[in-house]
Amino acid sequence: MSKLLVRPNAADEQGCVINITPASANWQYVGFAVHQLAPHTRLVKTVTDNAQRETCIVVLTGKVTVVAGDQHFDNIGERDSVFDDLSPAVVYVPAGTAFTVSAGENNNADVPVAIALCTAPGKPGNAVRLISPQHIGVEERGVGTNRRLVRNILPETEPADSLLIAEVITPSGHWSSYPPHKHDTDNQPLETALEETYYHRLNPPQGFAFQRVYTDDRSLDETLSVHDGDVVMVPEGYHPVGAPHGYDLYYLNVMAGPTRKWMFANDPAHDWIVNNN
Repeated sequence: MSKLLVRPNAADEQGCVINITPASANWQYVGFAVHQLAPHTRLVKTVTDNAQRETCIVVLTGKVTVVAGDQHFDNIGERDSVFDDLSPAVVYVPAGTAFTVSAGENNNADVPVAIALCTAPGKPGNAVRLISPQHIGVEERGVGTNRRLVRNILPETEPADSLLIAEVITPSGHWSSYPPHKHDTDNQPLETALEETYYHRLNPPQGFAFQRVYTDDRSLDETLSVHDGDVVMVPEGYHPVGAPHGYDLYYLNVMAGPTRKWMFANDPAHDWIVNNN
């Protein structure tokens, strides 16, 4: 299996099914984990756990209660599925702040309680805050079969040290992260260097999608078949995604790098696609 592809494991005692760290990814910035919280499960992160890393807790499905520092957020989260026409509830936790997450009350027994922990280097100083679904900007990008819906969870215009986070819904038969683009070189104002993870979900869940990751010199050139719950790591290169007919695709993007700006360069061979529109 490709080193860029991470498939979910059986849940551990804290419900963790995906756990990507800078060390396991062999890079410097992005960390990403997914936890499925059973009733009465309590996920605990101490000050030591995240002393030098900020965290965004994204409520994928179900309701959770989050206690971070002196802030208490009860029963946040309104989605039964990541494909619901609704943005997630999110809690931003700065570095050096302990937090706990537990399954909230009145959860639908048929809806799994799932959260994503998105982390990157940070320092104490920012405030703990709830990012409500209503606060998250939503935009449609692209035209024709390049059209997709983007939820800007933590854009560069919002306070954070390193993290940039978005959700994307790619309809059946459409492409996204397309035309192929990259952000692996510090060449401002044309491009910034950002590591990135793609957490994929499919609807219906038995589906699959494709993601290619490749560099100009083709020293890296992989085409990956991704299934429900998989993560693709993008350390460098262009990284387009295609959703086959019959299956809608969701992915949660986490990016971080030395500069907290998203500046990208399209593959010159395919830039005509947007320049002609």
